[in-house]
Amino acid sequence: MWSTGHIVESKMRHLHLEKKGIRGLAIAESFSQNSKKSVLSGIVMSTDLVIDGFVFGHSTVGGDDATDAILAMYEKLDRQDISFLLISGIVISLYNIIDMKRISETIGLPVIGITYEESSGIEDAIKHHFPESYKPKLAEYSKLGSRKKITLHTSYNLYVRNEGCTVLETKQLLDKITFEGSIPEPLKITQLLANTLLKSKF
Repeated sequence: MWSTGHIVESKMRHLHLEKKGIRGLAIAESFSQNSKKSVLSGIVMSTDLVIDGFVFGHSTVGGDDATDAILAMYEKLDRQDISFLLISGIVISLYNIIDMKRISETIGLPVIGITYEESSGIEDAIKHHFPESYKPKLAEYSKLGSRKKITLHTSYNLYVRNEGCTVLETKQLLDKITFEGSIPEPLKITQLLANTLLKSKF
């Protein structure tokens, strides 16, 4: 649902994993230590692994605009056939924290954030990098809640946060779109694209 060029809150649509070839938007980022902006790359890919769309954006390294950047990317696509969002990492671009719940409630779609390593948390790192302004970031980070460990059919583990879908649905979806190892195919491709765009000084 759209209003004067801005996203307005939509009714939540559920994952229908029984359907063949449902489409998702997969987003990854790339930045260098000297970057002021991070490159965000998005691909539209079905669970049949057919790609039929691309979208790009930027977020500020160390900033607080990643959530708005992803919402803008979704809006830019202007498509009604996307059934879920898949995001590589929820804390990106040097502690630019993505509000998954806000994204999910705004666009009315399940949102899944994926990481690949165990972690005891990043509170100390946030305080170190933002000694004068860490409190708002810590508040945003605490809203994310804990990650859930999922073991894929490939026997590799992922750590996920999910909004608008269950952990079981998350695992079933990720099993459909992961051929080998731990990285789902859509995220693998969009990460390669983001890395290439960064090197091309996009």
